[in-house]
Amino acid sequence: MTATLTTPRRRRVLAKRSVLPWLFLAPGLLLALVFKFLPMGKGIWLSFFDVRPFLGDKWVGLDNYTRVLTDHRFQDATGHTLLLGLGQSLGAILVGFLLALLLEGQARSLKIMRTAVFLPVVTATAVVGEMWRLLYYPTSDGLINHGLSFLGLGPAQFLDNPDTALWATIVMAVWMLAPYNMVIILAGLAGVDRTLYEAAAMDGVSLWQRLRHVTLPAIRPALGIVLTLAAIRGLRVFTEVYVLTGGGPAGSTEVWMTRAYTLGFTRNDIGGASAASVVLLCVTLLLTVTVNYFRKRGDVR
Repeated sequence: MTATLTTPRRRRVLAKRSVLPWLFLAPGLLLALVFKFLPMGKGIWLSFFDVRPFLGDKWVGLDNYTRVLTDHRFQDATGHTLLLGLGQSLGAILVGFLLALLLEGQARSLKIMRTAVFLPVVTATAVVGEMWRLLYYPTSDGLINHGLSFLGLGPAQFLDNPDTALWATIVMAVWMLAPYNMVIILAGLAGVDRTLYEAAAMDGVSLWQRLRHVTLPAIRPALGIVLTLAAIRGLRVFTEVYVLTGGGPAGSTEVWMTRAYTLGFTRNDIGGASAASVVLLCVTLLLTVTVNYFRKRGDVR
């Protein structure tokens, strides 16, 4: 009799335990549904229409996608996006790795330095962009040009020159993203077995050999996470470009997102902007899945 009563009671307890986590998740899931997934679905739906306010939307099928993919402005923006995404991703990973090696340890001074270095990550991107606009100010009043004047170099037009504007944007993006990668790599370095370093020191290996054969293999999972995040955010760059250059000069820094923004909110081509956003979503998803596949394949090996 006791076992018969206990079993239903146990089932009710297990049912409550299974429902309780979903109750805590419900507010976040509801916000994500309303402000993320429903607008995403609406954008995919609008990409097949010629959106005409007050006149009614007109079905155009894949015409918006064809127009976007054959537009020379989007083709130029694709090249800029790939260059910017690749440059900022590789630069941020390299600088983040170097910062992690320099700031690894348990000393209190290192903790303060890590906090200071991490500040660009928690600073609003718009604020960072405006700060770098002041650093790149094209006269001797700008901080960078003021430093160049001590070397006898004239003021450089970093953001007003089509040949240097994109590279100046990459430098700002690396400065902003590298500390985030540093934190992830530091977590990987914390799990490295210290006896491996001691054995390497006893064998008399060089610093480069220790990095190549001990450190890098040990932090491969952390590097995999960094590469995955870089693949996701590398193609979706927008705010830093929009604030720093607005896509100029002469479209030299226009990326896919700024072109889609201009198409939708300046030219009022909502259908074309939606199609461009869907294309970027598909490419980002494909790139993320590919990076994850090779990362898991490398972990198995």
